[in-house]
Amino acid sequence: MILTSLIDNTRLNNRIDLAIERGLSIHASTMGKSILFDAGSSEAFCDNATLLNVDINNVDAAVISHRHHDHCNGVTHFLDRNSKAPVYFRECEETNYLFKTFGFKSNVGINKQLLVKGASRLIFVNQMTEILPNIFIITDLSNKYAKPKGNKYLFTESDGCCKPDSFDHELLLVVKENDGLIVFTGCAHRGVLNMIDTAISHFPHTKIKAVVGGFHLVGLPLFNSIGGTKKQIEEIGESILNYPIDKLYTGHCTGMKAYHILKGVLGDRLEYFPTGRSISI
Repeated sequence: MILTSLIDNTRLNNRIDLAIERGLSIHASTMGKSILFDAGSSEAFCDNATLLNVDINNVDAAVISHRHHDHCNGVTHFLDRNSKAPVYFRECEETNYLFKTFGFKSNVGINKQLLVKGASRLIFVNQMTEILPNIFIITDLSNKYAKPKGNKYLFTESDGCCKPDSFDHELLLVVKENDGLIVFTGCAHRGVLNMIDTAISHFPHTKIKAVVGGFHLVGLPLFNSIGGTKKQIEEIGESILNYPIDKLYTGHCTGMKAYHILKGVLGDRLEYFPTGRSISI
């Protein structure tokens, strides 16, 4: 598999030509298929794809990890540039998605006009689905481990009722290659350990070649604080060591402070995955 980071919060130091935004989009080339995982919040990932020699028009399927704008609003531009690929979302109830703290409230959800514009191309799944040979969407996510502390700022609102987001709109993408799994986490609002545990439960006795995506270990993004304590982040790293995982590539909502704490536990097994980076797994 060849992975390319099309959009992230940061970029390679030598690629100042590439746009960045607070969002995530990753391209995967595997087993003769072209897959887009998340689409950022704007057209930037498409423009970066051109500069990175990734053909958006040739993508066979797009998978959206959850309904926050920084992962899905770019889909409207994907639909303009790609005329064939289905776009997969997890099926869930219609609601609004909010960020709330200290009396401040912001809409962080999907542009609902996208759901209308893409009606003929969007596919909503509510169970494990093999979208292409050996490429799986999983919706029954584990609850074995605690969810990220940073989730406490995220809510849903329907009919005037506001409640903590349960992340029933989040999914997991797993690619099963001959020599192991690649697990795509999006933001891992349900917890990166739960994402890993889910993949292992569906594919027991199978090595994970890589876990790729955000781990949502940031607290308040504006201040780049960590969600929880240093000890709790270290414990997440120690738990990851108990699983058969070769590498982890992360960025976006993990947060740089949490990344460095994890790096102290995981060492060379953990690497940053900024905009413009391409890796072969």
